[in-house]
Amino acid sequence: MSSWTADELDRIGNAEELQLASYRPDGTLRRYVVMWVARVGDELYTRSAYGPDAAWYRHALASGRGRIRAGGVEREVRFEPGEAEANVPLDDEYHRKYDRHGEKIVATVVGPHRYDLTVRLAPDGA
Repeated sequence: MSSWTADELDRIGNAEELQLASYRPDGTLRRYVVMWVARVGDELYTRSAYGPDAAWYRHALASGRGRIRAGGVEREVRFEPGEAEANVPLDDEYHRKYDRHGEKIVATVVGPHRYDLTVRLAPDGA
């Protein structure tokens, strides 16, 4: 198992957007999608703003692995469920980072209705 470096955490965590792609069953990479990313401590997270039926979310859960690009970093990752204790700090970080986009937009990724849609981006050393 691998871990994020301090530089990767800073660069990805401070990036405005994240590009994320999951692997298909045949091992090829799907097309990248753009989303928000937030850092809580030494962990990186994203959430499905469009619910459990969003294609990227379904594919990420099904494959469990993919690749991200943000802040000049490109890295293989595992897609894991977010930890319950990260939910409120993650909401706070989304607000801090993205509230300038408007309350209605930020509401798509914060609050208890999105907690089950939290994906932890774990560095993959494989």
